[in-house]
Amino acid sequence: MKKLIQTFTADSILVPLVSILLGLLFGALVMLLGGYNPIVAYGFLIEKVFGDRYDFGETVRQIAPLIFTGLSVAFAFRTGLFNIGAEGQFIMGMTGAIVVGVALDLPWFLHAPLAVIVGALLAGFWGAIAGYLKAARGVNEVITTIMLNWIALYLANYIIRFFLEPGQQRTYVIDESASLSIGWLSLMFDSARLHWGIPLSLVCAYICYVLLWKTKQGFELRAVGFNPDAAQYAGMNVGTNVVRAMFIAGIFAGLAGVFEGLGVFKYQVLSTAMPGYGFDGIAVALLGANHPLGVVLGAMLFGGLTYGSSGMSFGADVPPEIIRVVIGSVIFFVAAQGIVRWLIKPALARKAQREVSSK
Repeated sequence: MKKLIQTFTADSILVPLVSILLGLLFGALVMLLGGYNPIVAYGFLIEKVFGDRYDFGETVRQIAPLIFTGLSVAFAFRTGLFNIGAEGQFIMGMTGAIVVGVALDLPWFLHAPLAVIVGALLAGFWGAIAGYLKAARGVNEVITTIMLNWIALYLANYIIRFFLEPGQQRTYVIDESASLSIGWLSLMFDSARLHWGIPLSLVCAYICYVLLWKTKQGFELRAVGFNPDAAQYAGMNVGTNVVRAMFIAGIFAGLAGVFEGLGVFKYQVLSTAMPGYGFDGIAVALLGANHPLGVVLGAMLFGGLTYGSSGMSFGADVPPEIIRVVIGSVIFFVAAQGIVRWLIKPALARKAQREVSSK
């Protein structure tokens, strides 16, 4: 764990922190221009997140899928790929888990693990399709993953409508033996929908770090992403590593859908729109500088802002459009790290000069 934190450098901590502050300040300016009090609005946001045990529990629940999808995007990026398909992988993970949860009748110690495994592998396969098309045909993964998002949405709707729908625009409720809720923990937080995906998301963040930085396979994946020609010259199989990277990224995103399906909703609905967790994962990966620890911290911030925004809306009457501007401003400044570095460069130079003078 200490080495994990050490790989998250001082620069990668300072720049996002300044970016977040600038985003919140810009959001405050927008609220002032709109005639709203930013201090009151941010106060209601904090109160919504930390005001009572239920809201805090639901905030934690909101964070878990963002960690999974953020890891999915970050892992792919570290291997030189842009996984815009975490949304579709999320949907396929949820669909696979729900099918097993509804269709089978097994003891809990077999049913829940099997549902998790099937959902994760289906999502991994969905990601591997884009990896294979890139490796075998040179098709850009950005295009294929975007297209696979929509295919996943309508394929899931087809499965629900013709195989699992009881006539209420949703699947049957999963068997209790497939549920991944943590009952005693939910009771501690006034029936907040807490599930096993919350601790597992942290475990997966550590696994992601170990896999990328502590294993031979992770070195190959990063080498292929950094320079595929040099990696191939060194004897690495570039195509296989591309498919493998997208498969692993798909598993991470699929686990988000698995735990949302089995631990939160316990059914799946027909949908004309995507749930959004996969796209939010892109923002979380940006916030976390594509580092597993950063992804966890970025998911905490993004999840807190997302859940707490309802407090801004109901408590301070801030419209949803301005709330999204606030969240978007944070993401913008994090993405535009060149601007942030330029802004803080004089302060860093003065600090370095003082350190040299004191020696």
